[in-house]
Amino acid sequence: MSNNRRFPAEWEQQEGVLLCFPHNGKDWPGKYEAIQWAFVEFIKKVSSVEQVFLVVADEKLMAKVTEMLTMAIIDLNHVSFIIHKTNRSWMRDSGPIVIKNGNDREALNFNFNGWAKYKNFKLDKHVPSKVSEVLDVPLTQVEYKGKPVILEGGAIDTNGKGTLLTSEECLMDPEIQVRNPGFTKADYEAIFKEYLGITNTIWLGCGIEGDDTHGHIDDLCRFVNKDTIITVVEKDTSDSNYKPLQDNLDRLKKSVLEDGKSPIIVELPMPKKLEFDGLRIPASYANFLILNKCVLVPTFNDPNDRIALNIIADCFPEREIIGMSAIDLIWGFGTLHCLSQQIPA
Repeated sequence: MSNNRRFPAEWEQQEGVLLCFPHNGKDWPGKYEAIQWAFVEFIKKVSSVEQVFLVVADEKLMAKVTEMLTMAIIDLNHVSFIIHKTNRSWMRDSGPIVIKNGNDREALNFNFNGWAKYKNFKLDKHVPSKVSEVLDVPLTQVEYKGKPVILEGGAIDTNGKGTLLTSEECLMDPEIQVRNPGFTKADYEAIFKEYLGITNTIWLGCGIEGDDTHGHIDDLCRFVNKDTIITVVEKDTSDSNYKPLQDNLDRLKKSVLEDGKSPIIVELPMPKKLEFDGLRIPASYANFLILNKCVLVPTFNDPNDRIALNIIADCFPEREIIGMSAIDLIWGFGTLHCLSQQIPA
């Protein structure tokens, strides 16, 4: 396949969204029942505007989920089941990244390895091949200098025009959760160019505290259109997120887009600190999901929910903005964007 690759922006037309029905209760200790119904609501919202490609572990779970979806009055014509056993449900990271190659689509397999943290990812490794088979899209194994490249979808965000956002904490830390030992920024930028058609990379510093993935960009900042970036900021100077998020804001203010112009920067608040069993939970409004006609935004029963929804609404005047309670989902250390992966039309 000749290389005319382009990584489409999330707001471009989508065929559907890849989701995986949760079956690993350990990801949500004590909340598994609630999570299943939260997930049904998620499927309902997505399936009302586009197709849901839903991974389920086996026929038995498929029957149970079908019953739940029917109870929730969801049109099953808008749900395509994919039977495949997984370790977890985080499709943003284990699923394929579907890009455009000329007029065709191509699925990229970035060799998921459990965020270089967890041992149980062997089943998740096969999600890209299964999904590309169902979509009938060719699958490319991402390699660089003869080695498999490890990169999660949650670590990158694009404006579809050649600029990509990522973080040093996630990709450049030499000791913690090292995805690709020895890789330099130049190596990553060469990979982004070859496989995603990226000509310009904006590097942020650190992610938010409590982020299991060690610095994923989709909890930090996102493109909302080709020249506008929304980024989370912490107003409480005593909060551990205050300094790293200010540093990211400074970096964005000094950054340029692929055309050499400065991006427009929109600031998004953070919800108040959420803790569970002695751990900080990485709650962030930046983990929203852009769909064909709407944007789903995680909310946290927090006074800043309303402010965040209004700011995001201003960024997407053509789309409906829907707040979805993520207070149960977030105990699994991720919310709407982490759980999903868009499939471009």
